[in-house]
Order: sequence, then structure tokens, then C-alpha cells
Amino acid sequence: MASKIQTVHHWIDAADRVVVLTGAGISTDSGIPDFRGPQGLWTRNPEAEKMSNIHHYVADREVRKAAWRARLAHPVWSARPNAGHAALAVLERRGKLLALITQNIDGLHQRAGNSPGRIIEVHGTVHLVICLDCGWKGPMEETLERIRAGEEDPPCRKCNGILKSDTISFGQPLSPEVINRAITAAQQADLLLSIGTSLQVYPVAGLVPAAKAAGARVVILNAQPTPFDNIADAVLDGSLSYLLPEICGD
Repeated sequence: MASKIQTVHHWIDAADRVVVLTGAGISTDSGIPDFRGPQGLWTRNPEAEKMSNIHHYVADREVRKAAWRARLAHPVWSARPNAGHAALAVLERRGKLLALITQNIDGLHQRAGNSPGRIIEVHGTVHLVICLDCGWKGPMEETLERIRAGEEDPPCRKCNGILKSDTISFGQPLSPEVINRAITAAQQADLLLSIGTSLQVYPVAGLVPAAKAAGARVVILNAQPTPFDNIADAVLDGSLSYLLPEICGD
């Protein structure tokens, strides 16, 4: 493992355009559970997946009420960036990072010091609320205050429509503009790091073979095997809070 870590470190040193793709696995050391892992949110509570399905969310007030309770209690509000997040900020400070594409909605990359302009949030952010009817957006904290004050399913104050976090739920389309930015970045990479993602959900999973086809080296860091381990130039399995500082530092 040590020699493999050293090899990846050398690849990063030699790279000019590193593109990073992150999934839930990078935030587990910050106390935010992943979804599909052995202790994942949906693994332990399959009913929780309904709250992430737009059709259930829109049709069932009880699902929305449960979703708001879950948002209020979500560990994201007390989570802090971990050493893995910090290492990716170091990568940017070294002038290596072209783009950071994340499936995460927690905002921890920004808090760790990565520039918002380099971060591509393909699944949105939990820090904003959106009205599904009129499109109004506002800070999540203001709506959470309404939950704390006793509202169970707070409607939009502009049009009385349904509010939800400004995140992409199952059944909702991804933003074509955001996905196009991600694809363009992947195709421009000379090295792609896929970190803490199962690479099972498309179109994001397709960024890995897209980068490879465009000539990039591909390194996969994940606790479980992924469908693209066979095309990766290196696969690292271990604590991301340990591995990322080792491979990203000077």
C-alpha cells in the first residue's frame, strides 16, 4: 500500500489538471452517514429512501413532515470538515485542482477552503431551500426556524407551494448546465481522483470512463469495490482522512 500511495503522490505532483469527484464516503469521518454502505442511511432504514424520492415527497404530506424532521436533526449542521476535505483544499492551493465535482450536499468542501467557483455540486446543496411551485430560493436556516416554531410542513410564503431542500431527489432531473460543466472538466483532466463514491449512479458515474477515454489517469479511493476498478490506474482502500493528506500534500 505504501508504494501505491507514493506512486499516486508522484502522479499528482506531475499533473497540471487534477479533477476530483467526491461522494458520501469523504464525509463519513465528519459524522455524516453515507447511503449504501454497511452502516448507510438507506441500508439501516429503507423507509428513509422515500424522503429522497420526489414523487413520494410531493404526493404525501407525511413524507414531507418526516423529511423536515430529518433535516432539522441532520448531522450536517454540526459537522466539520475532516482531514480528507482539508487535503483537497491543499491540492487547490498547490495550483493542481481544475475542478471539484461533488455528489455531496453538505457544503463541507467550501468550509474546508475550496473555492466555490471550482466546486460543481451536481446534487445541489442542503443549505438552500427551493419552492417546487414558483422557484423561490432562500436560506435553509430560515425555514428550519419555522419548523422549530411548530410548523410541520412549511409552505412557500410567496405562493403557498411546497418547499424542499435545494437538492436533487430521485425522480428529479439533474441540471444540464451543471452536468455539462462536470463532463467538460472530466474530459480536460490529466488526472481524475474518484473519492468515496460507489460510482453506481449515472450520469455522474460516467465521468470516470469519460476522463479515462480522454487520456487521464484515474485513481479510485473507496471503501467498497466500484464498477470501474478495472479501468483505474490505481485503487486505494482505506481511511480517506489518512490517504488524502498522504497523496495530496507537498
